[in-house]
Amino acid sequence: MTAAELLLEDFYLEMASTRRTLERLPESADKGEYKPHPKSSTLGKLAMHVATLPRFGTSILTLPGYDMSDTSRPRPDSTFRGREATLATFDTLAAEARVALAVTTDADLNAPWKFSFGERVISDSSRALTFRRMFLSHLIHHRAQLGVYLRLNDLPIPGCYGPSADDTAKP
Repeated sequence: MTAAELLLEDFYLEMASTRRTLERLPESADKGEYKPHPKSSTLGKLAMHVATLPRFGTSILTLPGYDMSDTSRPRPDSTFRGREATLATFDTLAAEARVALAVTTDADLNAPWKFSFGERVISDSSRALTFRRMFLSHLIHHRAQLGVYLRLNDLPIPGCYGPSADDTAKP
């Protein structure tokens, strides 16, 4: 099994769990303004961050490195337009990341990949480790945050690694 095939197993599981979470978002865009704390992002901005993170996974796999201070780099649109638009964005970007991962070689995954903000190096690890840590783990972290936002709005939370309290029948 190649490293990409192994990563694809995790990728499929995490994308499915992420999609189930995004399916629980409120339909209307006006509900996206909720924020649990003044220092928190809005529900809509967090949802869009989760939905657009697969683009970063694709960048890790296809670019030689990534400097966040590069102003010529396109920024993802974080405007929440409701559940269906968020799902469409996620589906498109997750499909692109899956294709990029499927064609990535072991040599590519073992190559160093520098992630920085100007001179400040955030990560300078192998592409495989960066993909797992800076994309998959990052996605899981923010998906969990989104689950808290859903709970605080009395919206059901899907199970990701087994059933959630909302997925289990009450006796």
